[in-house]
Amino acid sequence: MFKFPVFFAEAPAADLGQGLQQTIMLVALAVIFFYFIIWRPEQKRRKEMEAKRKAMKKGDKVVVAGGILGEVYKIQTDTIIIKLSDGAKMEVMKGALQDLQPSTGPEQPEEPKTKE
Repeated sequence: MFKFPVFFAEAPAADLGQGLQQTIMLVALAVIFFYFIIWRPEQKRRKEMEAKRKAMKKGDKVVVAGGILGEVYKIQTDTIIIKLSDGAKMEVMKGALQDLQPSTGPEQPEEPKTKE
C-alpha cells in the first residue's frame, strides 16, 4: 500500500495554536509600540497647535508651511491674512500654520550697553 511522505502529514493542533498565539502577541506589541511612539505624541502636538490657533490674535508671529514668516494682520473664519516683512499681505489657511509665537506687546528697542 502507498504511504504519503512525511511533509503531507497534518501538523499537530498544539503547534497551530501556539503559532496563532505568537502572531497575536506580536500584533498586540506592534499596536502598543505605534500608539506610544507615533500616534500619542502626534495627537498631543495637534491639540497644542489647535489651542494656539484658537488663541491667535493680531500681531502674533507665524510660520507657514514652506517656511514663510509673517505677522497676523487679520483673522477670518478659515483663513488668516499675514503681513510679510516687506509689507506684502498673503492669505493662508489656518491649517497651514506650523508655529505661532504670541506677541509680547509693543516692541521696545534695546538700550545700548555702556562699558564701565
